[in-house]
Amino acid sequence: MSPITTPRLNLRLLDDNDAAFILELLNDPDWLKYIGNRGVNNLDDARNFIQQGPLAMKQKHGFCMLRVGLKDKDQAIGLCGLLQRDNLPHPDLGFAFLPAGRGAGLATEAAAAVVEQADKDGRPTLLAFCLPDNQGSIKLLKRIGFVFKSEYRQTPDDELLHLYQRDNPTIQA
Repeated sequence: MSPITTPRLNLRLLDDNDAAFILELLNDPDWLKYIGNRGVNNLDDARNFIQQGPLAMKQKHGFCMLRVGLKDKDQAIGLCGLLQRDNLPHPDLGFAFLPAGRGAGLATEAAAAVVEQADKDGRPTLLAFCLPDNQGSIKLLKRIGFVFKSEYRQTPDDELLHLYQRDNPTIQA
């Protein structure tokens, strides 16, 4: 996945210079509530997260979570991109934003741009997961064409998630 530009945003690969932003985002109360604690407690942890998470996924699958920055300030406000989980047949859309990036449609703009890029890259099906009470994410997913498919647990002991799916019928699987 190449860098993506929208009217208000730049989406690009993370690098080690983004460690402070990652530390802040992964310890944001909404990240912890809706995504979970990833054990990122200092800048070294954040740099490791960048290398072992998004950059490793980019190397393995050709796509990953991207840093979302405001175009006019180059201020990091969130992450948005695709993930490939070993147990799933299709990539899933992920996004998370700091409070400064919420409420102005920036997450929708970023997610729509990632979906558009996935379409251009020939990915006919995308998945997305969220907790049933995460109304903000559910509204965003529906706005960009995802529909509820089912409840989902990776294992019987895992937390219940809602699975959403977006199919592009113009792309052959």
